[in-house]
Amino acid sequence: MANEVTSAESQPQLRRVLGRGDLVLLFVVAVFNLNVLPSIAANGGVTVWLWIISLALFFWPQGIAVIELGHRYPGEGGVYLWAKEVFGDFHGFLSGWCYWTNNMMYVPTVMLYFVGVSVFVFGSGHQGLADNKAFALGASVALLAVLVVLNVVGLGVGKWINNLGGIGTTVAAGLLIGLGIIVGLKFGVHISAADFRIPANPRFVLNSFGVICFGLVGLELASVMGDEIEDPRRTLPGAVAWGGVISGILYIGATLTLLVAVSRDEISVLQGIVQAVSHMASRVGVGWIVAPFALMLSISIAGIGSAWLGGSARIPFVAGLDSYMPAWLGKVHAKYGTPYAALIVHAAVSLILVVLNFVLVGSSVQESFQRLLSLAVVLQLVPFLYMFGALLKIAWREPVATGYYSRTTLFLAGGSGLLTTTLGIALAFFPAAQITSIVSYEVWMIGGTLFFIGLAAFFFFVYGRRKAAKAAASTPAV
Repeated sequence: MANEVTSAESQPQLRRVLGRGDLVLLFVVAVFNLNVLPSIAANGGVTVWLWIISLALFFWPQGIAVIELGHRYPGEGGVYLWAKEVFGDFHGFLSGWCYWTNNMMYVPTVMLYFVGVSVFVFGSGHQGLADNKAFALGASVALLAVLVVLNVVGLGVGKWINNLGGIGTTVAAGLLIGLGIIVGLKFGVHISAADFRIPANPRFVLNSFGVICFGLVGLELASVMGDEIEDPRRTLPGAVAWGGVISGILYIGATLTLLVAVSRDEISVLQGIVQAVSHMASRVGVGWIVAPFALMLSISIAGIGSAWLGGSARIPFVAGLDSYMPAWLGKVHAKYGTPYAALIVHAAVSLILVVLNFVLVGSSVQESFQRLLSLAVVLQLVPFLYMFGALLKIAWREPVATGYYSRTTLFLAGGSGLLTTTLGIALAFFPAAQITSIVSYEVWMIGGTLFFIGLAAFFFFVYGRRKAAKAAASTPAV
C-alpha cells in the first residue's frame, strides 16, 4: 500500500483550471479556423455542399464520439487514451503520435497565416511582405516563441490567449458575415446557381473535402487535457454542444460571404479573409475598418496556434510518462506545473519543418502553406479512424448502460464517421490548385506519411522493449 501511495504521489499533478466557458471558447477557436477557409473557398460554391455533408456525416459523429469516449475513459490523453483502452497500447501510441505530429505541420500553417493577415495592420503597401520568405520565417519564429512561453507559464495564463482567440474568431467572423449581408442588400449578390455546381474538372475540389474534415476537428481537444478540466463529466457535454453549433454556423456563413465578396480566382490562401473584408468595406465606405479587423483576426490566429500547440503537446507528455517516448518528455515544470519539455520539442520540430519547406523544397509561401496543410490533414484524421472505430467496437461488445448514448446512435455515428474520415484521408492526396509540381507533392505526401508512421513504430517498439525490461527488473523474484 505504501508503494501505491508513493507512486501516486510521484506522478506529475496537473491543475484543473478549465471551466465550461473556457471549453466553449476553446472549441470555437480550435474548430472554427478561418485560416482554412480561403483555400477551401478558392474552389468555388460547390464547397458549401461539402461543408453540409461534412457537418452531418463527420462533425455530428465526432461530437458523439468525444462525449461517449470522454465519459467512459476520462483522463489526460484524449485520442491517445481512447485508442489505447479500446485497441491496445500500440494503437493508442500511433493515434496519439499522429495527432501530435500533424500539429507539427499545422502549427506552422497557423504561423504563416498570421503573417499573411498581420501585414494588413500596418496599412496599405505592406501586403507584399506576406510573400517575403525572410519576413514570413522571422515573424513565424517570433510568434511561436511567444506562444511557447505563455503555455509553459501555464494554462491558467495560456488559456487567456485561447479565450481571446475564441472571442477574436467570433467577432472577426461576425464582422465578415455582417459586411456580406450589408453589401448583398445594398448592391445585390453576384453569385449564381451555376457557381454551386460540380465543375467539369473536380480534381482541385477533391482536396477540399479532406481540408474541410480537417477544419472540423477540435472537439476532442479538451479531452486531451482531461485532467485539467473542472468536473469533466458535467462540463464537457454542454461545452461540446455549444462549441459545435457555433462553429458550424460560422463556417457556412463565412464561406458564403467569402464567395460573394471575392472572385474564386482572386482568393489568396493566406489573405483571402482580409481581402474580402477590404473589398466589402470599401464598397460601403468604411475602409478604415480593415486594420482593426486584421488586428482582431491576428489575435484570433494566435489563439488558434496556442490552443493546438498547448493541447497536442499533452500527447508526448503522456507518452513520456508511459515510457513509449523519452521519459524527459513527461517532465512537468517545477514552478508552473506544465509539460514544458513536450512544448519546447513541439515548437522546435515545427520550426524545422517550415525551414525545410522554404529552403530545401523552394516553395513559395502559399505553396508551403498548402503542402504543410495537406500532410497535416492526413495525419490528423488517422486518430479519428480509431475514434470512430472505437464507437463501433463499444456498440458491438460493451454494455451500453455504462455509456452515454444508445447502441443505435453509436453504430450510426461510428459508421458515418469512419467512412467520412477514410474518404477525407484519400482525397487529401489530390493536389490543390496552389501546387505547381504534382510529382513533388505526391512524394511529400506519401513520403511524409510513411516517415511519421515509421517513426511511431520505431519509438513504440524500441522504448516498449525498454519499458518491458524495466518492468521485469522491478518485479521481485519468486
